[in-house]
Amino acid sequence: MENQNIAAIKKDLSYLSKEELVAHILKLAKYKKENKELLSYLLFYSENEQHYIESVIEEMDGMFSEINSTNVYYVKKSVRKILRFCAKQIKFSGKKETEVEILAHFCQKMKKFNLKSERNLVLQNIYDRQLIKIHKALSTLHEDVQFDYQEKVRGLGR
Repeated sequence: MENQNIAAIKKDLSYLSKEELVAHILKLAKYKKENKELLSYLLFYSENEQHYIESVIEEMDGMFSEINSTNVYYVKKSVRKILRFCAKQIKFSGKKETEVEILAHFCQKMKKFNLKSERNLVLQNIYDRQLIKIHKALSTLHEDVQFDYQEKVRGLGR
């Protein structure tokens, strides 16, 4: 079975009835957790991006509070897990403002959590890469919006 390109899929979807589309979408959501999460974002959060950001930040805070800090190995594993979660949420949104806010909060939590990243090169590199991503996303925003977010990001540099 050969996968079709997006144009062919779009063309065939345009011929389907509303009921058939709903059935196909529900079938997609059943088989993959990420499809269900994306569909949830599109249906419930895409209209109110600020509410979405707040819910992602709230969940991220919960994940940071559950970090097992007895061993650096577990800390690194947990931080990577949180970062994967953040990347997935940013991908769903696709907006640079959301990316900046979520990554800035991630960096603030890492800094507040005092992960001893000065002594651990892996955690330091994770933190530095996120700062680079923030600055890269900031550079694509409008100048007025950039200024607002730069105030937030200013205290994150080491």
